[in-house]
Amino acid sequence: MYSVFKITPTTQKYDWGKVGRQSAVAQLAESGNHDGFTLDPAASYAELWMGTHPTAPSHLASTNEQLSTYLAKHPDLIGQKIREKFASAGAEDGNLPFLFKVLSIEKALSIQTHPDLETAKKLHAEQPDVYKDPNHKPEMALALTSFQALCGFLPLPLIATHLQNVPEFASLVPSAIVDAFLAIASSETPTAQTEKVALKNLFAGVMTAEPEMVKCKLGELVERLTAKQGSSGEGDQTQNVAEVERTGLSEIDSLILRLNTQFPGDVGIFCAFLLNYITLQPGEAIFLGAGEPHAYIYGDCMECMANSDNVIRAGLTPKLRDIPNLVSGLTYIAAPPEVHVVKPAPFGGEGPSAGSTTTLYDPPIPEFSVLRTVFSKDEKTARHRAIDGPSILILVKGRATVSWDGNGNESAERGDVFFVGAGTEVALDPKGEDEVEVYRAFVESEH
Repeated sequence: MYSVFKITPTTQKYDWGKVGRQSAVAQLAESGNHDGFTLDPAASYAELWMGTHPTAPSHLASTNEQLSTYLAKHPDLIGQKIREKFASAGAEDGNLPFLFKVLSIEKALSIQTHPDLETAKKLHAEQPDVYKDPNHKPEMALALTSFQALCGFLPLPLIATHLQNVPEFASLVPSAIVDAFLAIASSETPTAQTEKVALKNLFAGVMTAEPEMVKCKLGELVERLTAKQGSSGEGDQTQNVAEVERTGLSEIDSLILRLNTQFPGDVGIFCAFLLNYITLQPGEAIFLGAGEPHAYIYGDCMECMANSDNVIRAGLTPKLRDIPNLVSGLTYIAAPPEVHVVKPAPFGGEGPSAGSTTTLYDPPIPEFSVLRTVFSKDEKTARHRAIDGPSILILVKGRATVSWDGNGNESAERGDVFFVGAGTEVALDPKGEDEVEVYRAFVESEH
């Protein structure tokens, strides 16, 4: 039994994915020759799943045996402490507590949130066809390219500015709710509870507005912005959301028009006035815990989450919308986008020859952390200490040799994915002169 071996991930096609070779998912699947992958240049490749979730489980590349089945037969690869710690998540049956993905987004994903553990169990029991597992789904997105997202509620004064400057937005909600919100947003001594109540009332008012009114007001807004665009050119696309100008297009104006081409007349478009709009550069990351509203807009990213596929949707989607559960399950914490940013730290488990090539992204949950290893042309071996838990490693750029425990090694090409067993020391050696970039998701017993 090897402690490190190649696995075959699963490619997912959704209409929001990038088309053909524009998609990082398709590029990785093709170069990694995943299960004889043949690229369809007209298909939308959205996600690459790496893990044990039953919806799209990974398999051993050598035998095609399902990864969870193999891990159940060889429990030491998960490790006793992890099996005990995550027994309720099926670790004894070979299930990993995390799910690792690559996402390639051309068209915005839905306005959504993920339930906490208690809510997930309840929703799964009540609607197993919709909420297919009883687990929660905190998640982290790490940008591979310039990556745009809506994440968490804007600070109340910024939402108030939108209400005052965008009459089409304000008119969706009863004036009493708008007036109460504006009073709280301008108060010098608001309490956290009054802020949450005001925000919940406003958000619920928007999301439950009559569909015909939504279409009407959105039509008026789009017509006004289109006229502004025509008279002022493309506008300044680098403006901060808070700097909404009366002439020219702000970045939120541009987002509104873009989302309307993708989801005409959809109430979720108005969430651009409620949520933080953020652009991540490669190597930057955000974390979204239970009850945080968000929508990924465009770009390619690594995504890691608890081993679940539970999503509560309310807009920008043709799929089932569950507005009551979404409205009731949000935290209603209003804050700048920085509160969602995960700042990378040096990985203390590197060997002495590793230099500073590896950084650690460590969100505030026990199910997962992620390592990012990047080599420039003059950098050599990166050594990752033995981790007291299982991990999954993917090469997204270049070529390398993966070595382990001083006696095993295997060549890795772009798109290759490896499972790494608990307690295994790993070394990465770049091959050739191309830049090498590796991501590794793991769980550790003492986390």
